[in-house]
Amino acid sequence: MWVKFPWDNRAPMHPKALLDACSELVRLTLQFDHPADAVVSRFFREHRGFGPRERATLAETVYAVLRKKNLFDHLAPSGSGPKERRLAILGFYGPGDFLRSALSEQEKNWLDQCEQIKPEDLMDRHRHNLPEWLVQPLKEQLGDGFWPLVESFNKGAGLDLRVNTFKAKRAEVQQALAATGIKASPTPFSPWGLRIVGKPALNKHEAFLRGDFEVQDEGSQLLAMLLDAKRGEMVVDFCAGAGGKTLAIGAAMRSTGRLYAFDTSAGRLDAFKSRLARSGLSNVHPAAIAHERDERVKRLAGKIDRVLVDAPCTGLGTLRRNPDLKWRQDMQAVQEMAVKQAAILQSAARLLKLGGRLVYATCSVLPQENEAIAQAFSEANPDFVALDVGEVLTGLKVAGAATLCSGGDAGQRYLRLWPHLHQTDGFFAAVWQRK
Repeated sequence: MWVKFPWDNRAPMHPKALLDACSELVRLTLQFDHPADAVVSRFFREHRGFGPRERATLAETVYAVLRKKNLFDHLAPSGSGPKERRLAILGFYGPGDFLRSALSEQEKNWLDQCEQIKPEDLMDRHRHNLPEWLVQPLKEQLGDGFWPLVESFNKGAGLDLRVNTFKAKRAEVQQALAATGIKASPTPFSPWGLRIVGKPALNKHEAFLRGDFEVQDEGSQLLAMLLDAKRGEMVVDFCAGAGGKTLAIGAAMRSTGRLYAFDTSAGRLDAFKSRLARSGLSNVHPAAIAHERDERVKRLAGKIDRVLVDAPCTGLGTLRRNPDLKWRQDMQAVQEMAVKQAAILQSAARLLKLGGRLVYATCSVLPQENEAIAQAFSEANPDFVALDVGEVLTGLKVAGAATLCSGGDAGQRYLRLWPHLHQTDGFFAAVWQRK
């Protein structure tokens, strides 16, 4: 039997073949040898016959299995056939009748029984779908907010854009998107952001090709805002990665001054070049460094006005997008990461001239990578004065700045973004000024 997706005009794929492909991709992903997005991308490169809707089904099925792994591992033993097939059936993304046309009668009966189970009848571990090492740190921070956070992690992420203010205005980009049937609304906090309804293809949109916008979570935009880089300054993005924040900072500087994009991965910086070219910025200078004590860094010591340290981290604030991260790490990995983060922050701080601003940020939700690093840095560096992030954001005219913060006497010492509260990824930031 051949079944056609109602939303797809391409020739339909046999449901059994698609379920088999989903099962194989689930098997490969659950080996946890590589990040899930890398496994999915490689699978698509090696199997080019899938259309866009089939690729969506494959990817979303895998991510559903990763998000609800505890629950699906609990339900799978009562089924039959290879485990990866049972997991793919439980997580299948697409119409139910399409899936059932690929199943045996025994599998249909098993799936019906699984779907009749009520969430409130499950054990906590089958509801939150988190590894036990991660549960307690989140409950200690959030209390009653733990379950809303879990729900947001398991829903997946929305889609935010950052308007390239060097080239375009937010209202203009919003209109250009609307003209092609894409609904976008201004983000509530970032003055550069637009939030998209659904997940339309944007990489061939005329406004994207012109460099008028980039895909970037609103929380990430706020990190770039905190640096408050000015025209003509010397600025360093110390862990530039794919360059999203670098481009935001460069636009804020109006393509003046000098903005260094440092990273230890030359490959990431090479991939950044096409985005940089599209942005129209001429003040950005990508540079690969061997480590945080590289000679390029030493030569700039005491000369830089502003430094952003978006440090390598566990990435646990991005579980909506990268649910495999919770299964590929443990508390020992967190502790090892914290040592690296402290060393990077200390080295980056040496770049700043007197009066310069330092921003430390992560996309983690764990205090070991966030408040603990910031507090230790403040204690070890009395020549750096911690600024209240809430006051910084208020000065930048960010609406509801105090609701984005935590810590300190007034609860505004640090930026603390949560998916269930702010509809962003989980982010942390601390800000200092050198005396």
